[in-house]
Amino acid sequence: MIRIALFLGTNIAVIFLISLTFRLLGFESLLQQNGVDLNITALIIYSSLFGFIGSFVSLFMSKQMAKMAMRVRVITEPRNEMEQWLVSTVGRQANWAGIEKPEVGIFESPAPNAFATGWNKNDALVAISTGLYDNMNRKEVEAVLGHEISHVANGDMVTLALIQGVVNTFVIFLSRVVGFLVDRLVFKVERGHGPAFWIVSMVAQMVFSVLAMMIVMWFSRRREFRADKGGAAIAGRENMINALQQLKASHENPKLPEEMAALAFNAGKVQALFASHPPLDERIAALQQVGHS
Repeated sequence: MIRIALFLGTNIAVIFLISLTFRLLGFESLLQQNGVDLNITALIIYSSLFGFIGSFVSLFMSKQMAKMAMRVRVITEPRNEMEQWLVSTVGRQANWAGIEKPEVGIFESPAPNAFATGWNKNDALVAISTGLYDNMNRKEVEAVLGHEISHVANGDMVTLALIQGVVNTFVIFLSRVVGFLVDRLVFKVERGHGPAFWIVSMVAQMVFSVLAMMIVMWFSRRREFRADKGGAAIAGRENMINALQQLKASHENPKLPEEMAALAFNAGKVQALFASHPPLDERIAALQQVGHS
């Protein structure tokens, strides 16, 4: 709750700062002189409200959506020794990390993969693919589970949702400003909103959303290094390195739905700026450097 309160407080401060800066620079007066009746303060509040609503709705629905999208079978009663080991390992690691034991699930996929999600660290889900268990030994699987538990304990899902809320706010705000200016100054619409406002706003929102995604993915890549260190602390550095090397050696590309990209363990072959995870070579090198520092 402290993390959320601080981040929301920061966002409110940012909104106030933007509004104050625009007024000090005379932006609102300039708009009025050109017949542009744009209420900056109201627009910022509107953008913030809707920017965060979308982000938090996604966060609160994340666990259920992940279960449905990946067809995760939550282990309530272990069917065999392997499932019993998974449940007990996650429970032990959660206790080590000081969090409530997450739900443990398995999803069918030949590719080695895993993810963690949930709206808070004491109500999370950790799931692995059948391919992960089939392609790794238990020490390596334990390291992967430790990596995911670290994500949960670090509050990464909440942090990314908050960051997404902030960038959503700026995307909505800037796209509406651009649409408003084009509508008033170019097409000379005096009252209300003309077609240009809606068209330009939509196009600008798509452009700004792409740029915003780059920012969110940069934060996502940073969190992976921290989770790797957490997995190494829980299960051993060599085991974590071996698990990453196994992932690198695997020629199977996980076919995850697009909406799961920010949750998945392996980012896949995507452009570097839009990758949710750093290259495996960089992650391995970072862990090796920790061992020599």
